[in-house]
Amino acid sequence: MKKKCTKCQKRMKELKAKTPEGFSYNYFKCDSCGEEILDMNQLHNVAEKYREMKKFHAKLSKWGMSLGLRIPKELVDRYNLNNREEVIMIPEKKGIKIII
Repeated sequence: MKKKCTKCQKRMKELKAKTPEGFSYNYFKCDSCGEEILDMNQLHNVAEKYREMKKFHAKLSKWGMSLGLRIPKELVDRYNLNNREEVIMIPEKKGIKIII
Protein backbone atom coordinates (compact mmCIF):
# COMPACT_ATOMS: atom_id res chain seq x y z
CA MET A 1 0.00 0.00 0.00
CA LYS A 2 1.43 3.37 -1.03
CA LYS A 3 0.89 6.50 1.05
CA LYS A 4 1.53 10.13 0.29
CA CYS A 5 3.51 12.24 2.72
CA THR A 6 1.35 14.72 4.62
CA LYS A 7 4.19 17.29 4.56
CA CYS A 8 5.52 17.23 0.99
CA GLN A 9 2.92 15.05 -0.80
CA LYS A 10 5.58 12.70 -2.21
CA ARG A 11 5.27 8.92 -2.07
CA MET A 12 6.34 7.14 1.09
CA LYS A 13 8.08 3.77 1.38
CA GLU A 14 6.74 1.05 3.62
CA LEU A 15 9.48 -0.22 5.93
CA LYS A 16 9.77 -2.78 8.72
CA ALA A 17 11.24 -2.20 12.16
CA LYS A 18 11.36 -3.74 15.61
CA THR A 19 10.89 -2.25 19.05
CA PRO A 20 13.74 -2.73 21.55
CA GLU A 21 11.74 -5.67 22.94
CA GLY A 22 11.63 -7.32 19.50
CA PHE A 23 8.04 -6.56 18.42
CA SER A 24 7.88 -6.17 14.62
CA TYR A 25 5.87 -3.41 12.97
CA ASN A 26 5.56 -1.64 9.61
CA TYR A 27 5.77 2.10 9.10
CA PHE A 28 5.99 4.58 6.24
CA LYS A 29 8.89 6.93 5.58
CA CYS A 30 9.22 9.77 3.09
CA ASP A 31 12.63 9.75 1.34
CA SER A 32 12.19 13.40 0.44
CA CYS A 33 11.51 15.08 3.79
CA GLY A 34 12.10 12.21 6.26
CA GLU A 35 8.55 12.22 7.68
CA GLU A 36 7.63 8.89 9.33
CA ILE A 37 4.13 7.65 10.10
CA LEU A 38 2.82 4.52 11.75
CA ASP A 39 -0.45 2.96 10.66
CA MET A 40 -3.00 3.03 13.52
CA ASN A 41 -3.56 -0.73 13.26
CA GLN A 42 0.17 -1.32 13.64
CA LEU A 43 0.25 1.08 16.61
CA HIS A 44 -2.62 -0.76 18.31
CA ASN A 45 -0.95 -4.14 17.68
CA VAL A 46 2.35 -3.01 19.21
CA ALA A 47 0.51 -1.39 22.16
CA GLU A 48 -1.38 -4.65 22.78
CA LYS A 49 1.90 -6.59 22.82
CA TYR A 50 3.30 -4.15 25.39
CA ARG A 51 0.14 -4.48 27.52
CA GLU A 52 0.45 -8.26 27.37
CA MET A 53 4.12 -8.09 28.31
CA LYS A 54 3.42 -5.77 31.26
CA LYS A 55 0.73 -7.97 32.83
CA PHE A 56 1.40 -9.14 36.32
CA HIS A 57 0.43 -12.57 37.55
CA ALA A 58 -0.65 -13.31 41.11
CA LYS A 59 -2.06 -16.27 42.99
CA LEU A 60 -5.19 -16.13 45.09
CA SER A 61 -4.95 -17.41 48.67
CA LYS A 62 -7.71 -18.47 51.04
CA TRP A 63 -8.04 -15.95 53.90
CA GLY A 64 -10.86 -17.07 56.20
CA MET A 65 -14.05 -17.23 54.11
CA SER A 66 -12.58 -14.86 51.47
CA LEU A 67 -9.79 -14.95 48.93
CA GLY A 68 -6.75 -12.70 49.13
CA LEU A 69 -4.76 -11.35 46.21
CA ARG A 70 -1.07 -10.59 46.66
CA ILE A 71 0.08 -7.48 44.83
CA PRO A 72 3.60 -7.84 43.35
CA LYS A 73 6.30 -5.70 44.98
CA GLU A 74 6.95 -3.78 41.76
CA LEU A 75 3.34 -2.52 41.80
CA VAL A 76 3.46 -1.82 45.56
CA ASP A 77 6.52 0.38 44.99
CA ARG A 78 5.18 2.01 41.82
CA TYR A 79 1.90 3.07 43.48
CA ASN A 80 3.26 3.59 47.02
CA LEU A 81 0.80 1.10 48.51
CA ASN A 82 0.68 0.51 52.25
CA ASN A 83 -0.55 -2.26 54.52
CA ARG A 84 -4.30 -2.02 55.23
CA GLU A 85 -4.81 0.51 52.43
CA GLU A 86 -8.26 0.30 50.83
CA VAL A 87 -8.78 -0.11 47.11
CA ILE A 88 -11.91 -0.06 44.94
CA MET A 89 -12.74 -3.12 42.83
CA ILE A 90 -15.00 -2.67 39.80
CA PRO A 91 -16.38 -5.78 38.05
CA GLU A 92 -16.06 -5.52 34.27
CA LYS A 93 -16.86 -7.82 31.35
CA LYS A 94 -13.29 -9.12 30.97
CA GLY A 95 -12.08 -8.88 34.55
CA ILE A 96 -11.84 -6.74 37.64
CA LYS A 97 -10.46 -3.21 37.67
CA ILE A 98 -8.66 -2.23 40.86
CA ILE A 99 -8.51 1.48 41.64
CA ILE A 100 -6.15 2.84 44.26
